[in-house]
Amino acid sequence: MIAGILKEPVGENRVSLLPEQAEVLIKKNIQVLMEEGAGANAFASNESYTAKGVKVVSREEVLQQSNILYSINALTESDLGKVKNEVALVGIFQPLFNFAQINTWNSKSVTTFSMDMIPRTTRAQSMDVLSSQANIAGYRAVLLASTLFPRYFPMFMTAAGSIAPAKMLILGAGVAGLQAVATSRRLGAVVEVFDTRPAVKEEVMSLGAKFVEVEGAADASKAGGYAVEQSEEYKQKQQARIAEAVQKADIIITTAQIPGKKAPILITEPMLQSMKNGSIIIDLAAATGGNTPLTKNNEHFVTTNGVTIVGNSNLPGGMPFDASKMYGKNVLNFMQLILTKEGELNLNFEDDIVKGCCITHQSKIVNDRVAALIN
Repeated sequence: MIAGILKEPVGENRVSLLPEQAEVLIKKNIQVLMEEGAGANAFASNESYTAKGVKVVSREEVLQQSNILYSINALTESDLGKVKNEVALVGIFQPLFNFAQINTWNSKSVTTFSMDMIPRTTRAQSMDVLSSQANIAGYRAVLLASTLFPRYFPMFMTAAGSIAPAKMLILGAGVAGLQAVATSRRLGAVVEVFDTRPAVKEEVMSLGAKFVEVEGAADASKAGGYAVEQSEEYKQKQQARIAEAVQKADIIITTAQIPGKKAPILITEPMLQSMKNGSIIIDLAAATGGNTPLTKNNEHFVTTNGVTIVGNSNLPGGMPFDASKMYGKNVLNFMQLILTKEGELNLNFEDDIVKGCCITHQSKIVNDRVAALIN
């Protein structure tokens, strides 16, 4: 079998597998091809790959020869025209949001594994790319905010007077939110956290932050770690409570996304107008519309009252070596479920993890959630 590692599009610095990870496949008698320069932005040279037994070739050769392709981002229509029939694709394709694009992949009988659809169960933790990459996103969000914020994060007592600590508000206490809490606390900020799940209160408080409570949230215990839609009554209470916190905040990091739907607006235009000049919002939900009405993905926007809104859905790409290392480890752990000891593909759809992240197979949309959106 031949596996191919593709170079990501401009703006994406990660690579699916680092040299040491590609070597793991080679030891399973799999020939590994890599597009020239695929690892360059993650500080992995062509030579480091060839030293491990990887063959460096053109993009066209990778596409035409591979039985399985690794690409974090979706392939273009041009790329799909060059791949083998029944090729397997492994990446982060956001099929619940990009379902129209995914539907076109059936013409080549492509088998698509979208790693962001892996069930968020205990058994699947070692393959959970959303968690590994969100961890980095939360960390990087705080560092980015610190470079844009015109003041100190910690409290200082100096001969020139006292400096009050920055007030941080984090909306969403998932993996990204909790890492943002930990990082901002290490930098000395005072942190408040809002989340619709009361169960995360203990984790938030253990990191030294205050948990903002709103009563009446819908039960999210069976949502696999994701947020769920809330009632209109709850949303009104939520907005009122968030509005209070927003007005006091110097820096806000938003992380709220709902699979397959536009990100909820948590910070309205009136809330934005109530914020202090020089305040910062880092919106990690920018790829699905953002948590403010003014968020634009991969752009900075400054409001009329001097609030900077940063839409950035690829903060992990700013730390490409470790992001690639963690992502590649997730991929290799998943590959153990679909490869035989001899290095051949063996798709066991009785396995809930394999079934959960397989989107297309044999010219069909096999994922029920994606199929429901298309039909």
